[in-house]
Formats: sequence, structure tokens, C-alpha cells
Amino acid sequence: MAAPLRRCVLVSASPRRKELLEAAGYEVVVRVPSVDESFSGPDSRQAVVEIAERKLDAVPPTDELAVAADTLVLVDDERLGKPADEDAARDMLRRLSGRMHEVVTGFAVARGGARRRGVVATRVWFRPLSALEIERYVSSGDPLDKAGAYAIQGGAGAFVDKLEGSYTNVIGLPLAEVLVAMESLT
Repeated sequence: MAAPLRRCVLVSASPRRKELLEAAGYEVVVRVPSVDESFSGPDSRQAVVEIAERKLDAVPPTDELAVAADTLVLVDDERLGKPADEDAARDMLRRLSGRMHEVVTGFAVARGGARRRGVVATRVWFRPLSALEIERYVSSGDPLDKAGAYAIQGGAGAFVDKLEGSYTNVIGLPLAEVLVAMESLT
């Protein structure tokens, strides 16, 4: 007999985060908050954690586990969020081509009044990309709702030459670290 699924609330519209938590054995209930995801200041790591916490604060507290996260891509200390349009996606992919960048995800996990938070950074190297590869990828529509204009688990996986750190972080949720935080609250 299979073990019963654990239940958690995902405070995010990301289907990728939901899939990762489901693969880890959770029944996931999605609640999408209306939250200002803008930030200022020089500390990108702190900013993504603060945004994750804003997301948690936007939903009523519950005795169930609740998980929120925010991801961005850093190249030359510039923050790359989700591209506004196809031209912005092309520009981002050209910036990442042949270079190393960091994917930074801040997360917050809560249950009742208890909360855990953290941040994970993964270094990713792209091989040089041709203009045709970039155009094909952008025309697929895949990069338009992704930080840094790419999804490693999709077609852009072929762009990655090397990765240091958490693969699931690049997808949008550092699963190992989030699961440890969730378990500490059960």
C-alpha cells in the first residue's frame, strides 16, 4: 500500500514548482497571490527571499505547509527576470551566450506561525549560441515566462555546457533545500 500523500500549499503560479513538489510526494494546492515582485537595492539574494516572503504574507496563514519562491538570473551583476516580450528574450539569450551566469532562488516555507527561509545560487555556463538557435528558441514561446528567458528542462537544456549546484534551482525551486525546510516544520 502506497504511503498517503503529504499536502502543501504552493503560493505560486509556476507549473514547474508544482511538478517538482508533486514528484517529491506532495499533493499540491496552488494559491496565486497578487504581489508586487519588484525590488531595489544591491542585494539580489536578499531580494528574492523578501519577494518569497511577500508571497507567503499575501495568503492567509494555515496549519498546512505553505511554500513560496522567487527566481532570477544574474549576469555581470545585472538581474534578469522574465522577459517583457520576444525582443527582450532575444537580448537576454544573447547576453547569456558563451558565458557563465547565476540562477538565484529565494524561498520561504511556513506552517502556522513558524517560518523557514533560504536562498540557493547555481552557476550555469551556456555554450555560444547562434542567432538561428536563439531565434528558433524564442519562436517556440518557451522563454517568455521564465527568468533569464530560458527553461533548462526544455529546449534550452541543449544550451548548457556546465552547471555547478542545484539543477532543480535552475528550474525554479531548489528542491533539496526546500524539502529540508518543509520537514523541519512537520
